[in-house]
Amino acid sequence: MKNSFAFHLPLSVQNTSIGLILSIVMVVGTQAQTVEKIPEPIAENAKTTATAKTTATPAISVAPAKIKVTFDEKEPGVVFVESNGERIRVDTSKRLVEQVAVLAEQPIPTLDTTATAAKAPTPAQDDEESPYDFHTGDEPYDFRVVNVPTAKHVPKGTWNMTFTHRFSQQLHPLSESGRNLLGLDSFGIASFGMTYGITDKLYVSAYRSPLCRKGLCRTIEIGLGYNWIAQNKKSPIALTTYASVEGNDNFTEEYTYNLQAMLSARLGKRVFLFFSPAIHINSNGQRRFNPRPNDFFPPATVANTFELPTHGASFGFGASVMITPNVAALFDFVPRTGFKMGSVRSILGPNFTVVGFKTESHPSMGFGIQRTVGQHSFALTFSNTQATTTSRYNSSNLTLKPHRMIIGFNLSRRF
Repeated sequence: MKNSFAFHLPLSVQNTSIGLILSIVMVVGTQAQTVEKIPEPIAENAKTTATAKTTATPAISVAPAKIKVTFDEKEPGVVFVESNGERIRVDTSKRLVEQVAVLAEQPIPTLDTTATAAKAPTPAQDDEESPYDFHTGDEPYDFRVVNVPTAKHVPKGTWNMTFTHRFSQQLHPLSESGRNLLGLDSFGIASFGMTYGITDKLYVSAYRSPLCRKGLCRTIEIGLGYNWIAQNKKSPIALTTYASVEGNDNFTEEYTYNLQAMLSARLGKRVFLFFSPAIHINSNGQRRFNPRPNDFFPPATVANTFELPTHGASFGFGASVMITPNVAALFDFVPRTGFKMGSVRSILGPNFTVVGFKTESHPSMGFGIQRTVGQHSFALTFSNTQATTTSRYNSSNLTLKPHRMIIGFNLSRRF
């Protein structure tokens, strides 16, 4: 007959709930084996002994304890049982029970996987972009606010077309402009330009305005820009410097030289502020905006003593406020100093002779609404000037006060 299998547990284990669990585990393991029939006398003796022990030993009340059961994934059939500071290793395949370690009595922490999963951000949440976020070169503003240029990035190898259109009839009074479709029936100035990214920092540009009046006519502007700081969802500031030369009569005479900085700053997700100071050298070169004696009849020799400043400077301020990720409200205003384009009017004396001159000039101001779709941007604008080159956008060539507006639009496209 095969020997029966017996387990000898530590006394501390027998007196705890671990002993009860181990007894159950061992019974299950024992039932899995082939068991021979025990002779009746032996069985009766065992029953008598068990009855005697049960009678002699008083019942022990075991306090409920927290039990932690862990299965060893590396060794099949091995179970670790922890309770009341003790840890027992049970190997059901080898029928071994041993005390592994004595732990400090402390509550077994439980892991709330549901709460942990809810609190821990997933990679998708970390990388999720706001609809107002953008990458370098995809700024939600255009190359111009209305008239003021911005620090919009020109990526390497891209062609960027800009197109501006300004009508001539002012909206006020509405009784007159209404009959002409708010001035859309009036004469318009359509200007066109292109920029090309030589590198991710350096770009060149060319722009032509057909506006023709005293002092400027069919102006071509050629410029070079450098983007020092690009703006994206991580950088709230952009900085670009720009230098250009303007020449009248298709770049053949009367040149003006411009040095400009373009600064953009982002406030929150929806607001962009712009500041574009510029110096305009020789903006009244060759006295081309000054009155001349032969402009009057009889000739007014007093015109030789009247001088306008030769150089000028401007300080463009602008703002773009995102209404939706694709629609923005625009506003800009440009104070000036030095030479200010406008009109020179004569002062008449006795016999209608010219005895002096007075000037009238107003800074440019504009507002509008912009819609962006992919690499295409369109803005409906209202401003008081038709001039759009760097040295001229700061003044109203129509001598309109800031509250007197003409309708127009800006268009840009990247290829």
